Amino acid sequence: MKLDGKVVVAQGGGPTAVINQSLVGVVLESRKFEQVSKVYGAINGVAGIVNEDFLDLTQETTHNLEQVAVTPSSALFSTRDKPDVKYCKEIFNVLKAHDVRYFFYIGGNDSADTVRIVNEQAEQSDYEFRAIHIPKTIDNDLMVNDHTPGYGSAAKFVAQAFIGLNLDNRALPGVHIGVIMGRNAGFLTAASSIAQKYPDDGPHLIYLPERPFNVEQYLSDVKRIYEKYGRCLIAVSEGIVNEKGEPIALGLTKNVEKDAHGNAILSGTGALGDLLANLVKEKLNIKRVRSDTFGYLQRSFFGCVSDVDQHEAREVGEKAAQFAIWHNIDGSITIHRTGDYSVDYRITPLGQVAAKTKLMPDEFISKEGTNVTTAFKSYLRPLLGSDLHSAHRLRAPRAPKILRAEDQE
Repeated sequence: MKLDGKVVVAQGGGPTAVINQSLVGVVLESRKFEQVSKVYGAINGVAGIVNEDFLDLTQETTHNLEQVAVTPSSALFSTRDKPDVKYCKEIFNVLKAHDVRYFFYIGGNDSADTVRIVNEQAEQSDYEFRAIHIPKTIDNDLMVNDHTPGYGSAAKFVAQAFIGLNLDNRALPGVHIGVIMGRNAGFLTAASSIAQKYPDDGPHLIYLPERPFNVEQYLSDVKRIYEKYGRCLIAVSEGIVNEKGEPIALGLTKNVEKDAHGNAILSGTGALGDLLANLVKEKLNIKRVRSDTFGYLQRSFFGCVSDVDQHEAREVGEKAAQFAIWHNIDGSITIHRTGDYSVDYRITPLGQVAAKTKLMPDEFISKEGTNVTTAFKSYLRPLLGSDLHSAHRLRAPRAPKILRAEDQE
């Protein structure tokens, strides 16, 4: 069955370094099909659809699309709107009025849920329509997927940042804490482990949302590492929780700001890093203690992009167009690892991905819960791309002392 009509593509949620690859993949692949009359891009995600704010990407040059593809962040801009059934009815009514037969939404698990509801509206109206969710999130927390476009580049940024932080911390020892994005899943924080090349390299401690965070144990861990190495580098997820499952960061403020999805906003403050640093200063009496909150730097850092991530982000966009226009199938595009290293793209029912969160499996987290395993590093390394460099140390022997020769004994 051939559906004649328009295509609408939109981007939702947090931007990434490679989300435009998926956009361009959809646009260029869709323009190949004769049944597609126009390819529209919705400005500001689903909000743009409701407001009928579209770019006619049929008239965009291929050259400029390719330039946009290698540019980070959302070229169509984004939204944090979380559509309910009423909102999705408005989306569907606009799409129907414009004779849109193919809808592609690039986003995370909430975006997948939006696609699911809009598709249900089309079915209830007996309107022939194909809706595809295209995966995107630096959190790497989409169900069914081996990994998610956007994660590899953000993980590369975190890995390289901690390689640098480790070198800095070794040159001028002290305690340094890096706070990384990750509300429920610790995949991005765990990427800091790539900095661990030599036996004494940091991060020496990695705290993930998947394991309860205990303040007393934290202080004991830092004390042990500091006494052993004379320094301590720590990677901590912004979403760490206490034994009751309550985010540590929420206990630091009286007025908890929430986004449209009802999620507490954890990334707009350095309060968690300050708390953890002050605890070390006050309880362990260590003077040189610093903390950095990576915040939005991780998402769209220009020039720090995984080539593997770019290629896969392009292909999920292309596959979405093929499944919808060529094969008349709805669903969510999912990535499956098939070798070492290769992937396959499949179409998965929206209900298996929508509004669900994947956590780091136990085999990726060390037994003590403050580091990752070699299994995780093996999982991650191919996703970081082909040009990730490592740090090196001087290996020359020390020259003999003359005036302080007794110090050598």
